[in-house]
Amino acid sequence: MIIYEQEGVYIHSSCGKTNDQDGLISGILRVLEKDAEVIVDWRPLDDALDSSSILYARKDSSSVVEWTQAPKERGHRGSEHLNSYEAEWDMVNTVSFKRKPHTNGDAPSHRNGKSKWSFLFSLTDLKSIKQNKEGMGWSYLVFCLKDDVVLPALHFHQGDSKLLIESLEKYVVLCESPQDKRTLLVNCQSKSLSQSFENLLDEPAYGLIQKIKKDPYTATMIGFSKVTNYIFDSLRGSDPSTHQRPPSEMADFLSDAIPGLKINQQEEPGFEVITRIDLGERPVVQRREPVSLEEWTKNIDSEGRILNVDNMKQMIFRGGLSHALRKQAWKFLLGYFPWDSTKEERTQLQKQKTDEYFRMKLQWKSISQEQEKRNSRLRDYRSLIEKDVNRTDRTNKFYEGQDNPGLILLHDILMTYCMYDFDLGYVQGMSDLLSPLLYVMENEVDAFWCFASYMDQMHQNFEEQMQGMKTQLIQLSTLLRLLDSGFCSYLESQDSGYLYFCFRWLLIRFKREFSFLDILRLWEVMWTELPCTNFHLLLCCAILESEKQQIMEKRYGFNEILKHINELSMKIDVEDILCKAEAISLQMVKCKELPQAVCEILGLQGSEVTTPDSDVGEDENVVMTPCPTSAFQSNALPTLSASGARNDSPTQIPVSSDVCRLTPA
Repeated sequence: MIIYEQEGVYIHSSCGKTNDQDGLISGILRVLEKDAEVIVDWRPLDDALDSSSILYARKDSSSVVEWTQAPKERGHRGSEHLNSYEAEWDMVNTVSFKRKPHTNGDAPSHRNGKSKWSFLFSLTDLKSIKQNKEGMGWSYLVFCLKDDVVLPALHFHQGDSKLLIESLEKYVVLCESPQDKRTLLVNCQSKSLSQSFENLLDEPAYGLIQKIKKDPYTATMIGFSKVTNYIFDSLRGSDPSTHQRPPSEMADFLSDAIPGLKINQQEEPGFEVITRIDLGERPVVQRREPVSLEEWTKNIDSEGRILNVDNMKQMIFRGGLSHALRKQAWKFLLGYFPWDSTKEERTQLQKQKTDEYFRMKLQWKSISQEQEKRNSRLRDYRSLIEKDVNRTDRTNKFYEGQDNPGLILLHDILMTYCMYDFDLGYVQGMSDLLSPLLYVMENEVDAFWCFASYMDQMHQNFEEQMQGMKTQLIQLSTLLRLLDSGFCSYLESQDSGYLYFCFRWLLIRFKREFSFLDILRLWEVMWTELPCTNFHLLLCCAILESEKQQIMEKRYGFNEILKHINELSMKIDVEDILCKAEAISLQMVKCKELPQAVCEILGLQGSEVTTPDSDVGEDENVVMTPCPTSAFQSNALPTLSASGARNDSPTQIPVSSDVCRLTPA
């Protein structure tokens, strides 16, 4: 299928003056999809050769492209030519090319002088593109391949090269070289990272995935599966013998999609091999009704201090907050207000923070357009912010309409945050963390400082080296292996052992997996930091455990697992998952042989954890909701002892026949 086609694209085969017609070879440039690849193809208009004679510039081809200087073109340049615009590609167009002989000694021959210039190459072999200087006559491009093979300059006598660049950007990420702004690098790290976030957050880029893959599931792939499927299928090709790759190799492929995220557990400091142990029975956990405004008020003294903070956090963990209370309580949970502050102290703090916020806002508001043109970082931040804000979830009335005040405030707060933390600036995905905060606070200043506090927790997720994401994926793998080594082994057998499909969950704390109201409940529970450190990883384990049966019974492979996990979005019951995750934490706490690595991940000291219980002074009339046990437990799977021996008499935990689901207040 032809993606791009342009006639009047010339190769200047001689370095003479531009009116030397013998030195101009007119041709057709095409970008096309062919045999699961994207091909760039240029050939002369009168090229009568069959396709087997065209140079195919590819690293692993049986014949390697070699460039040699054409004898007739040597020694015919004067100093006047070096001062012309042609000098830009002087070395490029003074070379012709030939094939190295095949192993059998037969080299293809050219039947005319022009056809020797024909070439095509796979987009996967492209390293960089050099562009002409502005105002230098015809626009031209020079392609450099990964073998450092430089192709002849292509001159666009009819139109310019912008449409070609736009076509290529549908399939690869291009960015300016720091050393030369006229050189576009393919898949550079900083922009590749941004592009990875963009794909994870459902932005429709990487059109290659939807166009060249013939997998029946492609049409439904969203989010991270766009990145992983592109890398996986582009590299494995169509050879059936390469369809199964070891997990370590698959991890390398995915690491290319998200730079800096390569995982090797054996090289991580403190890595501990988790052996099979018996975790014991998993307890039944109960949830309560959300904390009411009345309960909150009862825990405030005459000066406005919050009393029994630990007790209040436990109540919030067990039931969340009524919506009317969130505007107050979230400021404490996020650390904007100290728990022991008085009402007067909080009033003074708000005044101080209001002044500080508007000073920062004024900084970027006062930057002129001319100044911004000279500040590429700020310009890039603004562009990303506007893009993200425009795709904010409009299902919530607070953000309905294109010119909605809520959207304008989102933009202003995110721009101000760039002034607050200019080193980090803005990375796609941050708007997902801000939108619920602004919705609850209904105040620009309070929303900003709550967001800044939240970003203090989430900062490492958005750093370019992505160390935070890497660490969390390793920790999640460790926890899941302890809970179910068999499931982990199955995922590894399907090239999914590195749990990259959980990337979006961790990156923006499940924001795209739950409804808007459910995410308010989930976040406030996590902000209590109960019942242990990294509780969000246990939430991941609970979700995966719930889906284990379907994944394994239906023998899902790599693509099916990605598709299935992505399709869970908006279908997960937040109360069920909170119950299961808390039950997992209690199960681990009671285990006397918990591995040291797991203790460190969960912040446990001697297998002790701060666990909400029933005698924390709560109202005796509070309605408690039994939590259903997971599908994982009810499948009668055998448990494993510390020695690794199987016990085929599974532990059964009773399931309530009448489970009532809580809905957000």
